[in-house]
Amino acid sequence: MVDSITANETTYDRVETLLANMTLREKVGQVNQKLYGWEVYSKTDTGYELTEKFKEHVQRWDGIGVLYGLFRSDPWSAVNFENGITEEDSAEVANMIQQYVKEHTRLGIPVLLSEECSHGHQGLDSMITPVNLGIGATWNPELHEKLMAAIAEEVRAKGAHLALVSTLDILRDPRWGRSEECFSEDPYLASRLTESVLKGMQGEQGDFIPEVKMVPVLKHFAAQGNGTGGKNAAPASIGERELREIHLPPMVAAIRSGALACMAAYNEIDGIPCHANGYLLNHILREEFGFKGAVMADGCALDNLVALTQSREKAAALALENGVDISLWDDVYTTLEAAVETGLVSEEKLNVAVRRVLTLKFKMGLFDQPLLETQQQQDKEQARNINLESARQSIVLLKNEGILPLSKDFKKIAVIGPNADSVYNQLGDYTPFQREEDVITVLKGIKSLAKESEVAYEKGCGIRSVDPEGLEKAVHLAGNSDVAIVVLGGSSARNFDAQFDLNGAVVNTTGEEEMDCGENVDVANLELGGLQLELLHKVMETGTPTVVVLIQGRPHAIPWIVEHAPAILSAWYPGQMGGKAIAEILFGDVNPSGRLPVSIPRSSMQLPVFYNYKDGGYKKDYFDMAGNALYPFGFGLSYTEYSYENLIVTKQTMTVDQLAAGERFSVTVDVTNKGDRDGYDVIQLYLKGKGSSITRRVKELKGFKKVLLPAGETRKVTFELGAEELQVFSSRNTYELEPGLFEIEVGNPVTCLNAILKIG
Repeated sequence: MVDSITANETTYDRVETLLANMTLREKVGQVNQKLYGWEVYSKTDTGYELTEKFKEHVQRWDGIGVLYGLFRSDPWSAVNFENGITEEDSAEVANMIQQYVKEHTRLGIPVLLSEECSHGHQGLDSMITPVNLGIGATWNPELHEKLMAAIAEEVRAKGAHLALVSTLDILRDPRWGRSEECFSEDPYLASRLTESVLKGMQGEQGDFIPEVKMVPVLKHFAAQGNGTGGKNAAPASIGERELREIHLPPMVAAIRSGALACMAAYNEIDGIPCHANGYLLNHILREEFGFKGAVMADGCALDNLVALTQSREKAAALALENGVDISLWDDVYTTLEAAVETGLVSEEKLNVAVRRVLTLKFKMGLFDQPLLETQQQQDKEQARNINLESARQSIVLLKNEGILPLSKDFKKIAVIGPNADSVYNQLGDYTPFQREEDVITVLKGIKSLAKESEVAYEKGCGIRSVDPEGLEKAVHLAGNSDVAIVVLGGSSARNFDAQFDLNGAVVNTTGEEEMDCGENVDVANLELGGLQLELLHKVMETGTPTVVVLIQGRPHAIPWIVEHAPAILSAWYPGQMGGKAIAEILFGDVNPSGRLPVSIPRSSMQLPVFYNYKDGGYKKDYFDMAGNALYPFGFGLSYTEYSYENLIVTKQTMTVDQLAAGERFSVTVDVTNKGDRDGYDVIQLYLKGKGSSITRRVKELKGFKKVLLPAGETRKVTFELGAEELQVFSSRNTYELEPGLFEIEVGNPVTCLNAILKIG
């Protein structure tokens, strides 16, 4: 059947021709993503074999719509280098699957292969990058576009087509274990980086996806970062205005950039689970925002709907009616055939979902070339350099009392702490098994740069462990060294001792487990775990100059460290090249340029502490604690100093009609590097509306530019503000431009210039 569809037809015509020839069962098979990919093959002494489970599934549905995680490797899947698919074998196994489906089904419809790509591909031999929170700290969409293009090229060459990428979650409570998957607490910054994901992975909008590109499935829609109590998948207790102001902008930006797929979120909003929320998925996403792509369910999420419907068939009908096109691992969508036959949902509604799946397959060129004939050769060195630069720019210098950059002439350097030489603690959740030589830890990075120094290492303590056995050795080492670099933080590293749910989330840990972040690992206390603070306290008591490096998946509460340590770097989970990037900054080879993508709290007790809160005139401080953040959103130091002058707004007043017609305010400022080192500065523009039909936020990021400034140089930086930046979701529940005054701040959270705009 596939061979009879000519390439001269439009994608729409080809989809309709194929759909008209499909049986009900074949249609149901196309919207199911039931299989775990690692269950469809076995590795033998002579190669790979397809399993009976795979063949039975193909026979049952006369095809496969989407197959998840063929290449996935981690403790949950139990796939490693011994039993998994290496990079060099990936295309071969992908082709085996496509060939089998073509030869053993009536229509021979090719399979979409979907893979986790949270921070690089979760497959063997993959490039692992900084997590999203680190990417947010780069404030560099252009760099991230290059990084995502490199990831797409690598994963596409393996034979995959869909990349599951977190871009839509806005971090509003850092107790949440999936904080690392968020770009920011701010929707504007997250939106710009979401655009980078689309441009880098999917490329320019067109009828077909280029052969080195793939389709990102953007996660999660919507408001998952606002879970009650910071708990994973908890209800988002927000109104529609909060939803639209904070959580929907990244998806709007994605649609504008040509998004073809997204994933619904586990949470509910005002009592309605996202997977059953027709107002969200059909009305807002599709009718209002104009999204034409497919909506994928999150893992086993459709099974949760049975609690509402009391039957799988009714749950299937509910999800399909409300906009879910593709399942993931659940049993619910396997009952769609019965749901249609018994009249619970129409076959035409199923046809709508199947059209979206088939459209993705045609856009990927799978009907014309389902097999990878020649595996693309990627420039690995260039990709590593982009990854390294991303790690460099993700690191935020929080404090420096003159101790940094360090001299390379120290006779003895002590490298201490649970994250100083731990491969997996440096990489975050959704990480495949690693070849140790592919990861540069902090210890390795320091040794490679301080070649004339004696570099000695002691772990000291664990992340959560309260075993004091290693403390004495670490303190002794610090006391006999010229400088101590203490690497603390958290860990999202899974191991075989943890128990996992059907969707891969951690159910509980063993007590020996060091994981304190990642999916389903939410915390009530944001302070560093175990004996980490005790270790640092004892090291500093030796009098040895001390630098603290934080490797972490969320912003921890660090008031004691801020008060006592002379220098602090926040490196998030910086990826495989992270240790080299950290060492380069410690020794001054690279000038730090990261800025905080999220506020750092003083304590869990003052949450929420995000910067863009509503300015309703209430008291901001607590009776017993300050209400503001320990370090604010957008903050970050450098080894040089920047100044801002000559803030000019051309045409300070415009009418609503002028802005609606496309005119824009132009804002310019002169930025000077006053120091003796070249460096990047991130110039930030914030806006505050004065006078409105709704309560406005104390300020909102509406523009930023990251610019490289040589020492002593001045550069003019220009911003534009138009209808999109100035509109509000008004009291009339519509997006509107409202007359009034707007105060703008240009600079950074510490130093800025102010001006006034007016909409008449």
